[in-house]
Amino acid sequence: MQIIGIGNAIVDVICKVTDEFLIDHALIKSTMKLVDENEFKKILSNLKIENTVSGGSVANSIVGLSQLGNDVGFIGKVNNDDLGRSYVEGLKREKVKYCNEVKDEPIHTGTCLILITPDHERTMVTYLGIAGKISDKDIDEQLVREANLTFLEGYLWDEGEPIKAFEKALKHSNEVAMSLSDKFCVDRHKKSFLLLVKDHLDITFANEQEICSLFGTEDFNQVIRYAKDIGKLIVITRSDKGSVAVEGGQVYECKAQENLNIVDVTGAGDLFAAGFLHGYINQKRIEICLEEGTEMASKVIQKIGARLN
Repeated sequence: MQIIGIGNAIVDVICKVTDEFLIDHALIKSTMKLVDENEFKKILSNLKIENTVSGGSVANSIVGLSQLGNDVGFIGKVNNDDLGRSYVEGLKREKVKYCNEVKDEPIHTGTCLILITPDHERTMVTYLGIAGKISDKDIDEQLVREANLTFLEGYLWDEGEPIKAFEKALKHSNEVAMSLSDKFCVDRHKKSFLLLVKDHLDITFANEQEICSLFGTEDFNQVIRYAKDIGKLIVITRSDKGSVAVEGGQVYECKAQENLNIVDVTGAGDLFAAGFLHGYINQKRIEICLEEGTEMASKVIQKIGARLN
C-alpha cells in the first residue's frame, strides 16, 4: 500500500442543531468533547439524525486518498456489532483495505455526534467505545513497513493503550504524517506533541488554532519562524486565509477558493490532508500538494458530512 492510516474507527452520526443546543449541553463550538456512553445517549436522545457514515479523522483522509486512486489501508478497532460491521463495509465500498480483525469485544463500536450549527461549524461529541482500546497488538508491523507512509491522528494520544499502537507504528514506518486533530488535544499533550513534531514526524498537519497552541503564540509570523527552526514539513490550514506549508527555510502559500456554497465544514481538514498527501506520495511539488488539498477541502465543505460521494 502507498499509505496506511491508523486511527479511531468511529461511526459519524450527523445532526443539525442550534447554538442554544450547544450552550444547554455545555459544548464549546468547533471542538471535540469525549464523553462516556451514558452522556452520549443522553445528548443523542434529543437529536434528529441526518446521516451516518464510517468516520474518524484519519479514516476520512484515507477514504479521500482512495477516491483519488491511491492504494490505501486503515487500521482501527470496531466491535462485531451492527455499527462495527457497517463501518467495515463502508470502508470496503470505498476500496479501502480494513487491516484488522473484526471480533466480539466487551465494548460497543465508537460513535461521534457531529453537530452542525447554522453557521456551518461542526462540534463533535465522541464516545470512543472500543476504538479507544486499539493497542500495539492491533498493529501489523509488516504492513506498516511495506507502506510508503503511515498517517496517524493526534486523537490516538488521548488514551493509554493507543499510545503503544502509536509508538509501534512510529518504530516501523518509512515516513510518518500526523494530524494534530484538535486544539484541546494539543493543550492536553503539548510537550509530547512538540517532541513528536521535532523528532519523529516527517509531516505535521494542523489548523491555525492548533499550531498556535502547540507553539504557545498567537502571532502567526512567530509560528512560521518556529516551523522553520524545526526543519520538518509542517502544513497549516487557515480557513478563508488559505493554507501554508513550511519545509526547512521555505514557505509555500495557497489561497482559499472563493464564492463557495459552504454547507458544513466537517471533514475539511481531513480531506485537505488527503489531497495534500495524494500530491506528496505521487512526488508533486509542495505548491501543487497545497492546491490539491485546497481543492478537496473546498469540495467537501459544500456538502453534508466528510465524504465527497
